Amino acid sequence: MAISAITRDITQRIEAEKSIVKAEKTRKKEIHHRVKNNLQVVSSLLDLQAEKFKNKECIKDSEVLEAFSESQNRLISMALIHEELYKDDKFEMLDFSIYIRELAENLFQTYRLDSKNIHLHMDLEANLYFGLDTAVPFGIIVNELVSNSLKHAFSGIDEGRIHINLHSEENGERINSREERKHDGCKSSRFILTVSDDGVGIPESFDLENPNSLGIQLVTTLVDQLDGELELKRNNGTEFTIRFTDVKEISGV
Repeated sequence: MAISAITRDITQRIEAEKSIVKAEKTRKKEIHHRVKNNLQVVSSLLDLQAEKFKNKECIKDSEVLEAFSESQNRLISMALIHEELYKDDKFEMLDFSIYIRELAENLFQTYRLDSKNIHLHMDLEANLYFGLDTAVPFGIIVNELVSNSLKHAFSGIDEGRIHINLHSEENGERINSREERKHDGCKSSRFILTVSDDGVGIPESFDLENPNSLGIQLVTTLVDQLDGELELKRNNGTEFTIRFTDVKEISGV
């Protein structure tokens, strides 16, 4: 009888733990779903507001409408993150290569360069998972760089290419330096993102340290937030390269 009672108790505990895990997964999925919907609502509100400005002749061709469109794209880039997290059982870790592919294709549809023959090429390493703290700023960075190419790179050019490359350099080592004690018992992975095009290029007068574009200002700020490095090359078009280190806990530590 005692053994039977113990067995029942263990079984009940296991079932209770399973129920808790299931409830937690459901809760996280619902959070991501609601955040995505809320971001889409804000995007729709911006669209409605932009429509009012379109009817005013004095600002019809000004930068105002472009600013609304850019803000919408930034919101959509974040909404896509929560949509992917909602669809994936990992909930808190985003398969970033899948996300980049969807984001870039969405941007191509948004800008609709029907009069130009612009091709998108992507070389993305599979199974690169980032948490929200990395995915959100990194997603905005990709959004800004691809949007920048689509808006400016092919002025006066009928055809061209945009390349997106994302790869990791796994070192598999624990981080135990004095400056990074808060990451003790973790391993770091080095990532390299390159967004390039074969368009008209950026003027030599452009200063990456003091950009006058809000989009590039966002990129430099977010790269700093990720403790990354940003490099600009002007050979045969424009190429932005970002290197940064993502830190993950080692299981079992």
